[in-house]
Amino acid sequence: MADKTRRFEDNVPGKYYVDEDCISCGACIDAAPNNFKESDDGDHDVVFKQPENEEEEKQCQDAIAECPVECIGDDGD
Repeated sequence: MADKTRRFEDNVPGKYYVDEDCISCGACIDAAPNNFKESDDGDHDVVFKQPENEEEEKQCQDAIAECPVECIGDDGD
């Protein structure tokens, strides 16, 4: 389960985030390419845009389900 106290600082503010357990596998990017991307340093994936509609919300939930290390949270600020 993701921990918002361990979220990467390069996530945009909001409900969804990626925490420090990320292994940069890209599963979230495949599931929600409008919201997730690889970090600038290539070390992890991040949320670069919070969902703006039902489709993006569904894709972010799919990203959570697909994440092999459960590092995506939906309880952020």
